Amino acid sequence: MPENIDERKVFSLLEVNNSIKRTIAERYSSSFWVMAEMNKLNYYSHSGHCYPELVEKKDGKTLALMNGLLWRNDYERINTKFQHVLKEPLKNGIKILFLASVNYDPVYGISLWIKDIDPSFSLGELEKEKQESIMRLHAEGIFDLNKNLPLPKLPQRIAIISVETSKGYSDFLKVMDGNPFGYKFFHMLFPALLQGERSVPSIIRQLDLIKKVLHHFDLVAIIRGGGGDVGLSSYNNYDLAAEIAQFPIPVITGIGHSTNETVSEIVSYKNAITPTELADWLIQIFHNFAVPVQEAEKYILGEAQQVIYREERNLAQLLRLFRSVSANTTKPLMQKIDNVAAYIGHFSKNILQQSKTELLHIERQIELTNPINLLKRGFSITTQNGKIVKSILDIKKDTEIVTQLTDGQIHSIIEKTEQNG
Repeated sequence: MPENIDERKVFSLLEVNNSIKRTIAERYSSSFWVMAEMNKLNYYSHSGHCYPELVEKKDGKTLALMNGLLWRNDYERINTKFQHVLKEPLKNGIKILFLASVNYDPVYGISLWIKDIDPSFSLGELEKEKQESIMRLHAEGIFDLNKNLPLPKLPQRIAIISVETSKGYSDFLKVMDGNPFGYKFFHMLFPALLQGERSVPSIIRQLDLIKKVLHHFDLVAIIRGGGGDVGLSSYNNYDLAAEIAQFPIPVITGIGHSTNETVSEIVSYKNAITPTELADWLIQIFHNFAVPVQEAEKYILGEAQQVIYREERNLAQLLRLFRSVSANTTKPLMQKIDNVAAYIGHFSKNILQQSKTELLHIERQIELTNPINLLKRGFSITTQNGKIVKSILDIKKDTEIVTQLTDGQIHSIIEKTEQNG
C-alpha cells in the first residue's frame, strides 16, 4: 500500500515493479513471433539455461536491444531441431524467428521468454544473404575473375589459410605430403579464424598478408573442417567472396561440407567438399603431368633400343659385306703386289750385284792411286816446306826439299834445277 509522506503519495520500488509486471502480463498475455539477430547466446553450462542478447540492426546501426530468456528444457529441444535442420547448434551471430512472451521480473527487469525457434527461417536468411552476394558480384563483373586465372602447370607452392589444430588442415597435409608418388610441395600456414563473426576480417587479413609475399606462392588454399550451414555463413559474406574473386593468384577451397556451396567456394578457382579431396586434386595435377612424361620416357628408351639394335644389325651386315668385297677385291691386287715385289726383288738384286761390282772396280782404282801403293811401285813424293812440289818452277836454289820413298825420306839441298824443253 502507498504511504503518505508530507501529503505525497509514495510507492515502494517493489510496488512499482509489480504494477509494471501486472500491466505487461495483461497487455502481453499471449505468445508472439519475433524476428531478431541473436548477437550472443550466453549459454551457461552449469545450469543449462541461456540468456541471449537479441538485437535489431540496420545499416550497421543498432535499432533495438533486449535480453532473452531460454530455459534449459526449451534450449535442448530447440537445439536438437537446429542440429537436425541446419547441421549446426544454436550459435552467436545468426538471425532467428522465435516464439516468445514478454517476461518481467522485479529484480532482473524485462526480457523475452523464448519458447520456440524456427530453424528453417535461419536457413532461409543464410540463403538470402548468399543470393544477395552472388547478385552483387555479378553486377560488379568480378564473379569469374579468379576462375579465369591461369593455373601453373605444377602448382607446388601453396599458402594455406587454416587453423593449425584443425583436423581438415591435418588431413590436407597428410594426403599431400604423404602421396605415394613422391611429389614434393612447399606450403606455409597463415592462421585465421574460420567461423563466427570474426572469421571474415581474420581471413581477409591473411589474404592481404599473402599479397605482400605473392611471388613465393602459386596458389592459396582455404582449409576448414566439417560443419553445417550456420557455421559456414561467413563464407556467404560479400566482402570475403569479393576478396577471393579478385585475388591475383588462384584460390582453392576445402571448407568441408556436403550441402550447398557457399559464395566463397563458388567464386574460387577450385572448391572441394573436403580438404582431403582438394589435396587429391593437387596430386592428380602432378600425376597428369608425370604419367605422360614417364610414358614418353619408356617410349624413347624403347625406340632408342630398337634403333641401336637395328643399327648394330645393319653394321654387322655391312662388316660382312665389306669383308667379302675386300677379300674379292684385294686378292688379285695382292697377287699383283706379290709379282711386283718379286720383280722388284729380282731387279734390285741385279742392281745391287752390278753396283757391288762397280764399287769393287772403283775400290781397286782408288787402291791403285793410293800414294802408298804408288811409292811401292817406285814412285816418290817431293815436298818443300810441307807442300807437294808439282812444278820445277816451285823449287828455289839452295832450299831444302824432302823426297818421300816407300821406306823413308831423303833431305836434299838444291844446287841447280833444269826445266824440260
